[in-house]
Amino acid sequence: MPVKHNVDLSRYELETQHGMAIAVYRQQGDRLVFTHTEVPPEDEGQGIGSRLVRGALDDARRNGFKIVPACSFVVDFVRRHPEYSDG
Repeated sequence: MPVKHNVDLSRYELETQHGMAIAVYRQQGDRLVFTHTEVPPEDEGQGIGSRLVRGALDDARRNGFKIVPACSFVVDFVRRHPEYSDG
């Protein structure tokens, strides 16, 4: 399943076998502040969160946004993948 951008809800979504994984953001000008990620408990530890966040950050970049990690999962992801760091 691909990561989908749900503009109306200000989040990225990834359908899983057990529900919806989400990465919620708040837009501030040319920045997307990622404030919350959630993965169904049954899917934790299977790379779903990383796949979701990578897809969200790639889409944000393609659309000209800077990335601001504000939730611990996105902070850790960007720390492990510095190519996504915008300062």
